[in-house]
Amino acid sequence: MTYAPLYLIMLSSLLAALSGLPLAFRLVRPEKGQRMAAGFMIASALTGISGALVVLLNRLSLTHELSWSVPYGPMITAVDPLSAFFALPILIVASCCSVYALGYWPAAEKPRNIGKLSAFFGLLVSGLIWVTLARSALLFLFAWEIMALSAFFIIIPEDTDREVRESGILYLICTHISTLSLFALFTLLRTLTDTFAFPAAGSISAASPMAGVLFLVTLFGFGIKAGMMPFHVWLPSAHANAPSHVSAVMSGVILKIGIYGIIRTLSFFDNIPWWWGVTVLTLGAVSGVFGVVFALAQHDLKRLLAYHSIENIGIILMGLGLGLLGLATHQPVLIVLGMAGAMLHVLNHAVFKALLFLGAGSVIHSLGTREIDRMGGLIKTMPKTAILFLTGAIAICGLPPLNGFISEMFIYLGLFKSAVNGAGAAAATSALAAPALALIGGLALACFVKVFGVVFLGEPRDSRLPAAHEAPRSMLGPMAVLGSICVLIGVIPLLAAPLLESAVASFSAMFLNDAELAALAPLGWISVLSMALVVLVFLAYTLKIKTTTATRSVTWGCGYLAPTARMQYTAASFADTLTGLFRGVLRPHTHWPRIHSSFPAPSTFESHVPETVLEKIYLPLFAWTNDRLGTIRKLQNGKMHTYIVYMFLTLMGLLMVPY
Repeated sequence: MTYAPLYLIMLSSLLAALSGLPLAFRLVRPEKGQRMAAGFMIASALTGISGALVVLLNRLSLTHELSWSVPYGPMITAVDPLSAFFALPILIVASCCSVYALGYWPAAEKPRNIGKLSAFFGLLVSGLIWVTLARSALLFLFAWEIMALSAFFIIIPEDTDREVRESGILYLICTHISTLSLFALFTLLRTLTDTFAFPAAGSISAASPMAGVLFLVTLFGFGIKAGMMPFHVWLPSAHANAPSHVSAVMSGVILKIGIYGIIRTLSFFDNIPWWWGVTVLTLGAVSGVFGVVFALAQHDLKRLLAYHSIENIGIILMGLGLGLLGLATHQPVLIVLGMAGAMLHVLNHAVFKALLFLGAGSVIHSLGTREIDRMGGLIKTMPKTAILFLTGAIAICGLPPLNGFISEMFIYLGLFKSAVNGAGAAAATSALAAPALALIGGLALACFVKVFGVVFLGEPRDSRLPAAHEAPRSMLGPMAVLGSICVLIGVIPLLAAPLLESAVASFSAMFLNDAELAALAPLGWISVLSMALVVLVFLAYTLKIKTTTATRSVTWGCGYLAPTARMQYTAASFADTLTGLFRGVLRPHTHWPRIHSSFPAPSTFESHVPETVLEKIYLPLFAWTNDRLGTIRKLQNGKMHTYIVYMFLTLMGLLMVPY
């Protein structure tokens, strides 16, 4: 058996790690170094994607073991279809974002931090790849920490900004809570397997109480990294304050590594109980619904997109929960539909969310603000960015003929089959999850109608902003690549079917050849209808262009003779009715104008939605705990001889514990 695909992916990680080093060590001019970094990242993507596709199409499983003198066993690396599938979004998004940075974060304009940003960006991508290749606990944790620390440094390139620093610190705290949980996870896993090497798929019985504990620790540890509610508190601020191409990588890739960790760990177990699937399905529905609700209430463009990442992580978890229900009830159809929907949504979300963040970055690069209510009318000056952003918006709303529709369709079909053919709590949960998924889609559509309408349509709202300009080709090119992938998967989903079937088969040995995606979903008819829809839209647009004459005039003022841009809908007013339905969850802060007479002075109205979980739950809980632990804190008095006494007493206590 040839190990070439595994070596190609390893080479890909090496190229990524080396990409930013010439610039970081000032071996070349900054502009040339940045172009070299982008070139290395493209080479890394081409190399790694080639190896991953070979593994997926041939359903290979390649393992390489390196014996070393470090404790905790040998260093084991491997690639299987599950690893290879997760490598695809890592490499696609990273290479596009690296090229995008040439125009968005040019070295000539950012000489202070471009070296650090490029170096840690490459290390981040390399760490992400090694997380998918690791098959032993020590190597996994080592790669995980490289990923975590690299992400911290690329979140805060503008570390002179207090808000940026605070978001980076919050991320660092949360990611190391996740890491500590993984230490506990692998320690508990060793009690079942007597080794720190990853066990084979389906080799551990999930019937024991220890397996239930491992399941919960897995959801907590990896759920923090994935941004699953209620462990998402680091995500909105980190995504909002990082450079836009970094936000695209964080949302499109880093969150999915949390999903990879959950899927990889759960694949170790056999005889999975039904409550595992119900738990994951419920958490997915909660993350999806409340993620999109919080997104609706946002005024910051990037923070809005960040909350939509939580929503889409919820959709992925719903597919995963459905697959676990299939494992618990021995229904291969549910396994295939649920896991294929989850896996395809991993890829889809990476692509269209990266496209949306890069589109938002183009707008911010042009105007210098993230506030939606200050924008407007950008389709006139940024038509290419507007079309590409609209492509991502249609995809994230799950509308045909784009890729988001395909993955959500798989999950819908699985939920319907589970509700009809299942029994007990599994059927009831699936029956409730289907309308929850529909609610997520409806609210997402309303949110992006708001975003696109306020940002790109109408008239400019703030005359103090600079004149908008279209993004350069170095920024539009990567966006066009991502948009093309959205269209390709949506119009020809059969291309993704063999890759998905291969990944699902590596997750579960219960995969049957007679439960193929092409037989469970009408992918052929979807292609025909999608192509017809694309052709009809193109013909209608062409006919309209040829038969109409463009005229320019002011917006109709409904009889008012002096309309102004202030009379347009704002982001808050557009979503007010929907957010009002969830006021008890959002807990908005509203500042009403004060009117004291019949002829009031000019006043303002302001509304703000806090990070409710962080500000209303975690911070008060931490403050309460801090107050209660004040007495214990007196033990830390700064006196060395006291600490020596503590160490002596601890050592004596350990010596008296029988083994």
